Amino acid sequence: MTETVLVTGGLGRSGRWIVDRLADDGRSVVCADLDHPGWEIDPREGVDFRAVDLEERAEAYELVAEVDPDAVVHWAALPAPERHAGGRVFETNAMAAFNTLVAAGRADARVVWASSESAYGNPFREEPALPETLPITENEPLRPEDPYGASKVVGEEIAKTVVRKYGIGVASLRPSWIQYPGEYTCRDREDLGDDRPLSAVDLAAGVGNYWSYVDVRDVASMVSAALDADVDGHEAFNLAAADTYLGRPTVDAVEAFFGELPDECDLDGERSALSTAKATDALDWQPAHEWRDAAGEAVEGPTLYE
Repeated sequence: MTETVLVTGGLGRSGRWIVDRLADDGRSVVCADLDHPGWEIDPREGVDFRAVDLEERAEAYELVAEVDPDAVVHWAALPAPERHAGGRVFETNAMAAFNTLVAAGRADARVVWASSESAYGNPFREEPALPETLPITENEPLRPEDPYGASKVVGEEIAKTVVRKYGIGVASLRPSWIQYPGEYTCRDREDLGDDRPLSAVDLAAGVGNYWSYVDVRDVASMVSAALDADVDGHEAFNLAAADTYLGRPTVDAVEAFFGELPDECDLDGERSALSTAKATDALDWQPAHEWRDAAGEAVEGPTLYE
C-alpha cells in the first residue's frame, strides 16, 4: 500500500524539492500551502494540493483528518526575523507547529519537521559566541536571542509534548543555510576568491552559522531518510554539507575570528562546524553535495506539475 505523506509549506522554495523527492520515492504526497496552485494545473503523478492556513487550528485539524496521512512533513514557516515583525514570525511558526504536530499526533502520523540551526542561537546574534564544542553536535545548548530561533526551540518542545501524549515519532531537522544548485548565495562574495588569504576574508560575514550551508537536494534526501527510519520518540538532527563554504580550514577561521578554540575541538580541513554524525548513524544519511561542484551546476528543478 502506498504511503501518504502530507507536506506543509510544499510550494515554498525548499518545500518543492521535498515534495518532488518524496513523489519520486513512490509516496503519495499531499502538498499543502497557503494558496492552491489553481485547478487548471495538472499535478504530476503522486501529488495533490490543498490550501490551508495552519495558524487556524480548525483548518489544520480538518486537513489532517481529511488526508489521514501516514506521515506529516511540516515545512511551513516564516523563515527569518529580518523580513517580518518579530512577533509575527514567532506567533506564526509556533502556532503552525502546535496545530500541525498535535493534529499529526491525533492521527497517529509520524512527523519530520523543519527546526533550524538557529535554535542554537548564533545566526542572528549581534555578538557571535564561540561554540562549546567543534564540531557542534545536537547536544549544543539552545540559546536563541531572536524570534525565529525561539520559535524553533518552542517547536521542538511541542514535538516532545506530542511524543509524550500520542506516542508518535518526531524527527526535528536543523538545516543550515539552504543553497540551490547553480545558485549558491553563500559564495556570492568577492573576498572568497581562491587567491585571497584568510586574513583578507570577511569572517564576520557568515560567522553566525560558522560558515555552514546545505544543498537543498540533501535537505530533501534527509527528509526521505527520516521518514524511512521511522524515528522512535523525539530526535533532533543537524542537517549540513560536509564542508564550509569558505574554502579554508574551518579551525583556522574560527580561531582567527574568536582568538581561541573550544576546549573540545576535533575538526580537520574544511569540515563543517555542524556535525551530521548522528544522522549518519541513525538515519543512514550523508550529505552528497558540496559547493565546489554545486555552485555552478545546471540542474532541472523540482517537478510538481505535468
